[in-house]
Amino acid sequence: MTLEEKIMIDFKDAMKTRDQARTQTLSFLRSEMKYYAIDKKKDRLDDADVAAVIKKLAKQRQESIAQFEKGQRLDLADKEKNELSILKSYLPQEMSCAELETVVRSVISELGAASLKDMGRVIKEVQARTKGACDGKMMSDLVKKGLGGV
Repeated sequence: MTLEEKIMIDFKDAMKTRDQARTQTLSFLRSEMKYYAIDKKKDRLDDADVAAVIKKLAKQRQESIAQFEKGQRLDLADKEKNELSILKSYLPQEMSCAELETVVRSVISELGAASLKDMGRVIKEVQARTKGACDGKMMSDLVKKGLGGV
């Protein structure tokens, strides 16, 4: 079963159980997936495409949470946190900071990267090895630190 099919089944289940928060979140996700498919001129999305859409929406939720907490709107921040947890349930388990740091160190040594000029190559290789199972900001920070750009 593809990720897209799983989301559709979960959406139907959420509608049947009248889980309003889950229904709204998955409805919005399905809409974004359709827009993405139209944009890429595809009939069906593969799991990597669906994961990209989910990551984009998760990042938006994280930014919203930060803004709502800064503005003392904890009710809205809680709503966004709930949506974020629903979205993250469809993503693969993220790597821990220590695991990611190990991958970054090995890539830096294998590529012989020495300065921040090599950051693009290192990030590209780390992304290929982790297959999207890491936080982009954390990865970027670790690569900068590893290349001496702290």
